[in-house]
Amino acid sequence: MYTSLDKLTHGGFSIGIELPLDNDWSPAGDGKRRLDGRRPGVPDLATHAELARLADTLGFRALWVRDVPLYDPSFGDAAQVFEAFSYLGYLAGITRDILLGTAAVVLPLREQLLTLKSAATVQELSGGRLLLGVASGDRPVEYPLFGRNFEARGANFREQIALLRDGARGHLPPGLELLPAVREPIPLLVAGLAQQTAQWLGTNVDGCLAYPGTPADHQRRAAAWRAVARDKPYVSFIHLDLATDPHEPLQRHRFGARAGRIALIEELAAMRNASVQHVGLHFRRNRRPLDETLAEIAMEVLPHFHSLAKPHAS
Repeated sequence: MYTSLDKLTHGGFSIGIELPLDNDWSPAGDGKRRLDGRRPGVPDLATHAELARLADTLGFRALWVRDVPLYDPSFGDAAQVFEAFSYLGYLAGITRDILLGTAAVVLPLREQLLTLKSAATVQELSGGRLLLGVASGDRPVEYPLFGRNFEARGANFREQIALLRDGARGHLPPGLELLPAVREPIPLLVAGLAQQTAQWLGTNVDGCLAYPGTPADHQRRAAAWRAVARDKPYVSFIHLDLATDPHEPLQRHRFGARAGRIALIEELAAMRNASVQHVGLHFRRNRRPLDETLAEIAMEVLPHFHSLAKPHAS
């Protein structure tokens, strides 16, 4: 069966987008945030649906959402605001081809059966487009608020992976089942180590969601991942500020870079050569309008990396 993971890596390398679709970390975006009265890290979602549809029609391979249950001013980041599974269900209804990923759901904060039901629902409603990124979480303040034990999150993570893997069939009394039924395993990609050994992750999940870094960083990290996971996909992200001048050289900043499209193509090629198989672009630092930026990348950058053969339907 051709899965969402197969589609993600079709052609050997692909490019997606990390939500929110806003540039509120740019100088102009921050100024607008202040005028709107939004707190730092809370994006403007006025055009999120329009931009998600645009990303789908332009041929980006995936949309990635984060799981940030509570806004914490000390972190200054509300992610894409909406609850991850609810939002993916909405995105499934307004898009057609683009994959829908979580980067990543904090499993130990969630009720296990309801997490599976939510994931199975998105998988069914999207026509098999879900990529379930999972993590153990790194914000201790959230755990007591959800009645969860921070120190036990590693064991909880393993339990949830087992339940997600068997569709709860080995976790329910006779006669009960969870609907919609999970006909094929939902691809699981891990962010970080999730309090596990690398060997355990290489055996029990289907891919790696790596933190942003340089091509040299990824060459080292991808090699470590391949040592325990063989050919399972390695995915990462870039915080991109796409310059108007296509010849502007790349200037690195935290988690990414400012660059013209020529330098961006070179950076993405270097990441592909470092064994990265998918890159999600994050635009909150981007100074240009996002519709203009997405259109330029689709026209001038995607053809260098996306196979001419269209990925199979999921």
